[in-house]
Amino acid sequence: MTDTLIGVGTEMNGLLKSQAGIRIEGAYQGDIESKGDIVIGESGVAKSNITARDVTIAGKVYGDVHTVGKLLITATGQLHGNSHAAILNVQEGGILNGGSQMGRSDTRTAGALSEGSTSSAGSGPKEHGDKKTKQAV
Repeated sequence: MTDTLIGVGTEMNGLLKSQAGIRIEGAYQGDIESKGDIVIGESGVAKSNITARDVTIAGKVYGDVHTVGKLLITATGQLHGNSHAAILNVQEGGILNGGSQMGRSDTRTAGALSEGSTSSAGSGPKEHGDKKTKQAV
């Protein structure tokens, strides 16, 4: 659901903060922060650092994108900047020019790792009491 629309032919700049969804079909310059989803439409151009729940890029973004959920770059989408998302989907034809970091902000996983459970990170044997177990790599 889109609650805020920056339409075709509209140019805006500044800091945009929203509790709801945003769709950009025009041009926007400045940082964007949303607790909802952000869609950069096919005709949209954003020179922005974007922080949101989920982000879909069908137009062009020049800046970094941070999501707590999914980043989708469609076949017409371009991201010229770094991405940080739990889920990254770049469709055939989509462009990602920049670094990509994936990770979930899941407190259960962090807690389990700090309690000594096995994970795929790291290498070599781990000691558990008097036994040594090999960790999967």
